[in-house]
Amino acid sequence: MRRRFHDLLCYAALGASALVAIYPVLRVIGVSLRPGDQLLSTSLRIIPRGATLGSYRSLLFEMPFPRWMLNSTLVAAAVTLVGVSLASAAGYAFSRYRFRGRHSGLVGLLITQMFPVTMLLLPLYVMLSRLGLVNTFAGLIVAYTATALPFCVWQMKGFYDTIPTSLEEAAGLDGCTGPAAYFKVILPLTLPGLAVTSLFTFMTAWSEYLVAAQVIHDQDLFTLPLGLRGFQSNMTTEWGLYAAGSVIVSVPAILVFLAASRWLISGLTLGSVKG
Repeated sequence: MRRRFHDLLCYAALGASALVAIYPVLRVIGVSLRPGDQLLSTSLRIIPRGATLGSYRSLLFEMPFPRWMLNSTLVAAAVTLVGVSLASAAGYAFSRYRFRGRHSGLVGLLITQMFPVTMLLLPLYVMLSRLGLVNTFAGLIVAYTATALPFCVWQMKGFYDTIPTSLEEAAGLDGCTGPAAYFKVILPLTLPGLAVTSLFTFMTAWSEYLVAAQVIHDQDLFTLPLGLRGFQSNMTTEWGLYAAGSVIVSVPAILVFLAASRWLISGLTLGSVKG
């Protein structure tokens, strides 16, 4: 009886936490469905009276929102591909090899995570300006990759550390060279780590505003955060469009998380070896 009461208490606490987390999302969805004359309403109804998809229709067909989404998709996909490739290679080198400057390199990567992104804006902008990458997707990709790499390298190193070196030694006895053993034996075992790294790098590029606002100035190159920021001004805010855009922007992030959830869960047993 006591155990059952304890379980019920845990479920009640989890349910309350879930409601607290979900309610703001439901409120945003409710605002996106409000008619134009109810945007400033203080009603707590999730589904407003006279709910309409007008905000979504205006956003998709009267605003350059599809262009913003395409730009964000291209940038996020490129950052994910480049970031994961570099992080997996660097993490493997730091995990498996002992070379001069290894410890200093790891400490240096860790220290960079202690500084807020605002401190990096000026030197980052100066470097991109000298390279001619300001107001280009390439400059934005370089900036996002540089800010995401330190954490990703440390993360991938941690995953490689859990994989026994005996697997590579066995592959070598079977005739595999170093690169072949890495791609055929080690890399498939790090799928959970690659999934976590991919999710982190994707979210870094998908929802970032501050760096994009400094690098991108051409409206044709606007990403989603920059475009949505345009709905807010000093005098008024287009709450319907803002809320509808927020809902649509969250969908790709949810889909990426669901696609990677299989490997995220299997990461709990990463590196386990049957005796």
